[in-house]
Amino acid sequence: MSEYISDVGHIQFDYNFLDVGVLKGKIIEDIVINREKTEIILSVEGSGFYEFYKFYHQKDCCESVWIEDIEGDLNDLLGHPILQAEKITEKKKNNSYESSTWTFYKLATIKGYVTIRWVGISNGYYSEEVDLVKSVEVATSYDEMFKMMYGKL
Repeated sequence: MSEYISDVGHIQFDYNFLDVGVLKGKIIEDIVINREKTEIILSVEGSGFYEFYKFYHQKDCCESVWIEDIEGDLNDLLGHPILQAEKITEKKKNNSYESSTWTFYKLATIKGYVTIRWVGISNGYYSEEVDLVKSVEVATSYDEMFKMMYGKL
């Protein structure tokens, strides 16, 4: 298992947002969270290849979005099919000038459950949502996947 917090490698993504349900049945091989806790990349096993999914917030101007907490053990998501994949969002107006959004991604395998809790704050004009996107490229071997995730072997 690789370290969770890392500088994320260089992977190109298609920025058409996906429903988290696309992860059901997929087998996650590796998970990387960037140092700022603003992105998570999953390496998912395909049929003879690895594809990548990214949870992130597309920064606009005057908002901040980050991972506030991870409940459960991320290792429980590795090596077994995802059985549950759901997103829950709660929005709150703090006062007339501030808002916050809590985004909960709930993922589970036969080994256990993980809830990733994101928080976003802004002046209320900008989005605070967290989205899921898929890579436009795949890796054909574990070594290639590792290099794409971490930028080195």
